[in-house]
Amino acid sequence: MNASAGDVPRGWLSRLAGLGRVYTFETHLWLPKPREEVFAFFSDAYNLQDITPAFLNFTVVTPPPIVMAEGTLIDYRLRIRGIPVRWRTRIRAWDPPTRFVDEQVRGPYRSWVHEHRFTEEGEGTRVWDRVRYSVPGGDLLHRLFVRGDVARIFRYRHRRLLAHFGESDEMGGVGREGPLHET
Repeated sequence: MNASAGDVPRGWLSRLAGLGRVYTFETHLWLPKPREEVFAFFSDAYNLQDITPAFLNFTVVTPPPIVMAEGTLIDYRLRIRGIPVRWRTRIRAWDPPTRFVDEQVRGPYRSWVHEHRFTEEGEGTRVWDRVRYSVPGGDLLHRLFVRGDVARIFRYRHRRLLAHFGESDEMGGVGREGPLHET
């Protein structure tokens, strides 16, 4: 018996290519400063320019002051592999000094939701990042470019945060980075 086009499950090619798949990237970093101080740094959207790698040519284009609250919109300009991109995010949740969530409204991803959490730990603060995202081009584009770029961006961010907040002998050594985990 020959299979006809009607016998092929709908969406099989999309599933095979991983189109629409949502990836999760998680990491954490311990910083030797109080939670309120660390959260205040993250509350200033312009600080994102300082902790984003130069290869992205990242600029906040929303004029100051940016008042952070649920619903705040922030516009950015960047380059991804040389291609100019505009990105707009909305603050979905704002719970100082413990948590906030930003989500892409317009930009390079099919979806992007980034949860930032801040917990007191010893004499410092643990910063948790959890990003759930999907990419145009599915698994192939993700494997070839996006997965590595996201990990590289967060490794850079961790180095810049450690430089900004200083290293410490508290908690058994320098500021500590958790694993970069992606599913």
